[in-house]
Amino acid sequence: MAPPSFDLGLRRVAGLPGVPGAPRGPEPRAWQRRLIQLLRARLVAASPGGQDVLVHAGPGAGKTLGALLAFQQLQREGRLEHFVVFCHRSAIARQWIGAAARLGLVLQEWETPGGPPPAATGQGLLLSYQAAALHRRRLELDLAGHLHGRRWLAIGDEVHHLGLDPLEPEATAWGHAFSSLSGGAQLRLGLTGTPFRADNLGFCSGRRVRMHDQHGPAERIIPDLCVEPRALIVAGDVRPLEFRFQDGWVEHGRPEGGRDTETSPLSAEQRESWRARNLRRAIRPGDRGGIALRLLLQARRRLERVRMEHPGAGGLVVARDIDHAGCIADLLAKEGDRVHLVHSQDPEAAQRLAAFQAGEADWLVSIDMCAEGFDAPRLRVVAYLTTVVTRSRFVQAITRAVRMDGDRSGQETIPRRPSYVFAPADPLLISYARAWTVSEPYVIRPRPTETAPGSAGSPASAQRLPLQAIADDAGRMLSVSGPVLPPFRRGSA
Repeated sequence: MAPPSFDLGLRRVAGLPGVPGAPRGPEPRAWQRRLIQLLRARLVAASPGGQDVLVHAGPGAGKTLGALLAFQQLQREGRLEHFVVFCHRSAIARQWIGAAARLGLVLQEWETPGGPPPAATGQGLLLSYQAAALHRRRLELDLAGHLHGRRWLAIGDEVHHLGLDPLEPEATAWGHAFSSLSGGAQLRLGLTGTPFRADNLGFCSGRRVRMHDQHGPAERIIPDLCVEPRALIVAGDVRPLEFRFQDGWVEHGRPEGGRDTETSPLSAEQRESWRARNLRRAIRPGDRGGIALRLLLQARRRLERVRMEHPGAGGLVVARDIDHAGCIADLLAKEGDRVHLVHSQDPEAAQRLAAFQAGEADWLVSIDMCAEGFDAPRLRVVAYLTTVVTRSRFVQAITRAVRMDGDRSGQETIPRRPSYVFAPADPLLISYARAWTVSEPYVIRPRPTETAPGSAGSPASAQRLPLQAIADDAGRMLSVSGPVLPPFRRGSA
């Protein structure tokens, strides 16, 4: 049987100070050793623009451990003294604290306003993006007192959340706060599993390179170090994914009301507004077309088969909203499954997530609660039943099922046994699935020039609709940014 590409346990090396055979930390993976070399070179060169380093590595690559190992090594060499971690979720914060403790590093959370300043005994300080934006002035004083005259590393976890918009700084307060608070760091290390955004904005630690293609001038964000999922699959560090897309014909109209009906092929629809309408209908569990219901039944059968070789395996359903999730949870419960439903309005969501991770439920039904930072190696089946079709959200959801744990890695050969993704046969989701193991560049396009109010082609001349809706792109607009657009007539484009 094959272990992961680096030893997650503690190595014992004779001759260390103290007790013979004293423990040392985990052996770094190859890409983590390259990260240490890269950060060391940036510190030595200290060239202009060399302060920011961007690492793109998918789930299961070991970004958290890699960043901590890099700091620890550079601290031993006398190049760094402290580090500050910025992250955006409490679940991720707990993982950072746990990982640091495994390496013998003291990582303490920043106290709420009015509390004492951080103690000088620990190597690391942890704070959230929200706290950094809300209490920037207080943090500037605390960090100045804590880190004055010291060499330190700033780490931005899932740094693509730190958008930068010079025209609307309040809309990207997290990014501007991180830039301000980390200005005194010797290095700023950005970590991301999805190095792109849906709003065409740059983000912190992302080095931009000007380019020109068939669409005109643009900028491309280039990671300094990229670890593609396909490389992790080959190494046995993560599982491969197999996709099962449920196709079908979607019927529009109300024949019971005497209205004419029209049908549209789910996987072959090219009109954007129709594609979006098809997906909204396809995810309804009680719809006459039965696409969602058939998908759920197939996902259940697959999980039962997976459990024959992985008894503790579980499944995840990504739902659209609370009512939709409740309906799906009821369907699974009626089949005899143990189901945990989690959403952001549930005060016990964190406890339910932890209970699922511990194996107390067969299925987890979630609304945007199981993306970045949710680590459950028992997840082997994902059912994607939501209208959100941005690439980042889809990849974040499906890659919850790629992680390996130590017990399973010792029982499976390489390549690992696959996990499974079930989704409606939406053309966008199919295209994302084909390329999920490959790192694609994030290209930032110039913003279109606004036309004068009331002129031809302006929003004022067409019920003040967003330009995307006028271009028959209302489905994607709803998926990306979430506004409720006013109704518009077919043919308004």
